[in-house]
Amino acid sequence: MRYYFNNLLLLIGFLYVQSSSLMGQGNSKAFISGDFADPSIIKVKNRYYAVGTSSEWAPHFPIYTSDNLHNWKQVGYVFDKTPEWTSGSFWAPEYYFHNNTYYMYYTARRKSDNVSCIGVATSKYPDRGFKDHGVIISFGKEVIDGFVYNDKGQLYITFKAYGLDQRPIEILGSRLSADGLKLEGEMFSLLKDTNRMGMEGQSILHNDGFYYLFYSAGDCCGKGCSYNVRVARSKDFKGPYEEYDRNPVLQTNEGWKCPGHGTFVQQNNGKYMYIYHAYNKESNVFTGREGMLAELVWGSNGSWPSFISQQTDSSSIGNIAASFEGQKIAPYWQWDFRNAAPVVRQGKGKLYLSGTCRETNNTGVVLAVRPVSNHFDMTTTVVNSNAALKGLAFYGDANAAIGIGAVNNKVEFWMVKDNSRTVLATQDIKAGLPVQLKFTMKPDLTCEVYYRQEGSDWQQMAPGIKQDVSFLPQWDRSPRAGLHFKGESGLEAAFAAFGVMNK
Repeated sequence: MRYYFNNLLLLIGFLYVQSSSLMGQGNSKAFISGDFADPSIIKVKNRYYAVGTSSEWAPHFPIYTSDNLHNWKQVGYVFDKTPEWTSGSFWAPEYYFHNNTYYMYYTARRKSDNVSCIGVATSKYPDRGFKDHGVIISFGKEVIDGFVYNDKGQLYITFKAYGLDQRPIEILGSRLSADGLKLEGEMFSLLKDTNRMGMEGQSILHNDGFYYLFYSAGDCCGKGCSYNVRVARSKDFKGPYEEYDRNPVLQTNEGWKCPGHGTFVQQNNGKYMYIYHAYNKESNVFTGREGMLAELVWGSNGSWPSFISQQTDSSSIGNIAASFEGQKIAPYWQWDFRNAAPVVRQGKGKLYLSGTCRETNNTGVVLAVRPVSNHFDMTTTVVNSNAALKGLAFYGDANAAIGIGAVNNKVEFWMVKDNSRTVLATQDIKAGLPVQLKFTMKPDLTCEVYYRQEGSDWQQMAPGIKQDVSFLPQWDRSPRAGLHFKGESGLEAAFAAFGVMNK
């Protein structure tokens, strides 16, 4: 009992800090750390709300709030339940406020044909209660990245389209109805990708007689990304747009790479701030495309605008210590909705996890959080014993995961790679006693796993194995770290605590 009590003291309470320093140079931290791609921002009185891509994780489109742009707290998701028409690829949500209503224009794949379309949802609140209205744009082989602009009282929506009968990728536009829920009139082209660089993630501002169209070019994602931010301008909203001859205006520096896909918000002092994403060069794809911030500086006498990167002295970076009090789970938990359906309940200091998986899923159910570092310790305590595997996992996909868990009277170090499951090591443990587990992610992209029971020190499993985990990240998203269950129907895992400590 002493071991169990000490473990609870170690992880007691509830803390999840998801704020850190804004973009600067070198080792500065993101303003929203961890996987938060394609961000959009809106200001409501003196409070800011930001929403980002969730890809294949559920719930869909995480929402954060802040009163100063520096300290952010996650408050929920746009969709707690997957919209009926969708099958995945939840990308590029875009806030808009009109007629006392909050709109969320978003990209997802249509279930009937797996084509990416743009849908829309509405709410009377910026952080909850969104009602889905289904597809608003279906065009060509794929449309993504909706952005809404009000030009002299007329609403327009712009978007990226490709697969258009040998035409290049281009930014298209259309009038929107007054209620923001359907297109009107003929579509028109704002900008064509004649240089074949790629073109997406557009955002438009008007200043000093010009419409400025900011967009991202290059490959967005993964180790080989080449993203950057460019700008073009026109005297007319519909174009033609002239490219800035000194593009890009935001690009890779010594600390961050592949910046892109942003939108603007205006502060009370009149300054425009640009929220976008970039990869941290230290942790790279293991922490995903993180939320960044830069100030837009307008040129004088018709000269082009530029960006100034933002910094803060904040140094907190997303540690977690959860004790599972109360019935409602914390908003940071996510899961792979395509491959597993978790069943979660908690209360009185315990979280119970079970669920069903697709037959092709060799990993099991993972209830996970977004890592904000490539060097961390993840811990939990398993308090029940049965034939299910119960413990910790670092999860990229159902085909790519690794972890440590307890099953009957053994501890198992396991890996799923290329959809093939391997048991790397096993160790007997004392039956009937809780077992504490630890998973350590190291900056050299290897991991170590440990276990201990009451009265014992940490024991490393398979210390001779230098296990590589570089296979985990998927092309458009970082892996997740969290609690794991794999077992038959009627069984469940019981956890007394969960923690992530970044180093």
